[in-house]
Amino acid sequence: MVAKESTASGRPTKKARIAEISKFRVKGSPRTYAKNFPPPPKENKRPKILPTTNLHLSLPSKFKVIAGSYEKLLYGLEGSTSNEDDAIKFNLKPVFIFPAHVSSINTDEIVKVWDLRRKKEIGGLMHHNGSITSLLFPSRSHLVSSSEDGTIGIFHARDWSVLRTLRGHKARVNCVDVHSSGKVALSVGKDRMLRMWDMMRGRGVASLKLGKEGEIVRWSTDGKIFAVQSGKEIDIYGTDMSLLHSIAHPSRLHDIKFYKRATGKEVLLAAAEDKKVSVYDFLPLPKEDEAQAQSEVEASEKEALNEAIQPRVVAEMVGHENRIKALQTLPIALPSPHRTSTTILSTVSSDGKIHIYDLYDLPEFETEPTPQKIKEIQPVAMYDTKGTRLTCVTLAEGDMPTASSHTAEEEEDHADHDDTGPNLGEKRKHDGDVENEEEEGEDGEWGGVDEEVEEEEEEEEEEGESE
Repeated sequence: MVAKESTASGRPTKKARIAEISKFRVKGSPRTYAKNFPPPPKENKRPKILPTTNLHLSLPSKFKVIAGSYEKLLYGLEGSTSNEDDAIKFNLKPVFIFPAHVSSINTDEIVKVWDLRRKKEIGGLMHHNGSITSLLFPSRSHLVSSSEDGTIGIFHARDWSVLRTLRGHKARVNCVDVHSSGKVALSVGKDRMLRMWDMMRGRGVASLKLGKEGEIVRWSTDGKIFAVQSGKEIDIYGTDMSLLHSIAHPSRLHDIKFYKRATGKEVLLAAAEDKKVSVYDFLPLPKEDEAQAQSEVEASEKEALNEAIQPRVVAEMVGHENRIKALQTLPIALPSPHRTSTTILSTVSSDGKIHIYDLYDLPEFETEPTPQKIKEIQPVAMYDTKGTRLTCVTLAEGDMPTASSHTAEEEEDHADHDDTGPNLGEKRKHDGDVENEEEEGEDGEWGGVDEEVEEEEEEEEEEGESE
């Protein structure tokens, strides 16, 4: 039996139209049928002028600093910049200070959710059975947490539902970090294992025995390398989990983070017991053809080459009087025609002070044989909590959209009576039920549907219908 290719009126059938479109469809592209095709655009003789946009226009001009402490207090500061006599001045102003947890920050089992605009607590997530060890927002729509119970939780920020619970570590999970693509994550724990996770399907895909307990894992900003910190040591790995560099810091480390310069080069920021943040810079890794040529070089020359590209400290952020517990970075816009943007670094220390540094003036890596002088960078702004032992910090954009037609009191009253938002009181009761439902399936997705799997299934269904 031959399928009809046209109707009695001469118009092609639906199957014929779909088959014709499928010839030109690239796998993975959106499906569009003939009836949805737009008419061909009319020829425009005038040249198309693209609007000129600058990167700094999308950056916030203000920022918020949120810091937690061993004394159960949560500090909120608002930062701003001003241009005075062609000099950029940074300002910090306290916005709120109140007790946030029943025990020290990050030593209980509750993930507290706060509304920064209303300056009040929304509720708490009681999903884990152990203390929370790390929290991460890889995007505005998802929250990832790790815990002493050996699991990693993935939450949807819209209603705070549990999308997935990742299991694989045999002991406490110390830290988790998600790749910039959102598809892969890394975690380290007390079991001395480095694990890689497929975040689209919610399962482990690779693991590596470290031989030591990894405390922190961080992806680079471009996702080509990652770092694992353990005690005084930092190991730099490639995406194939091959060891590229090993750094022996002179004192115990507490936090690390990659930062990309305006030139595109990566540096590693390391906060430690020595009361300062060390900036490690290193040359780009050799390409495959160069690496092949280097493999043929004699051992002595190879050692000299490795020494030349070994990460070096090019700058130090100074000013604290005690160990630095945490650091965070954020790009912001500046009110200056000469310098329109920069990246700030915020640090917290056991001395009770919050520092802000400007990363604009970081020196470049030098390969000259003479020892490179380490540049000391002083803070551009500081806030003193008067002896509070600070333990964690994060930065957020400070420009919050406001509706000009409503006053602040009206907005708060509307928010208090708004029933469309998530009810975290009910979330505390049902997290266990959601978790059990997630455990029933072997495969799962986070952040929406796995588009490639969905498209393959749709193609199989269409082939079956056409037959």
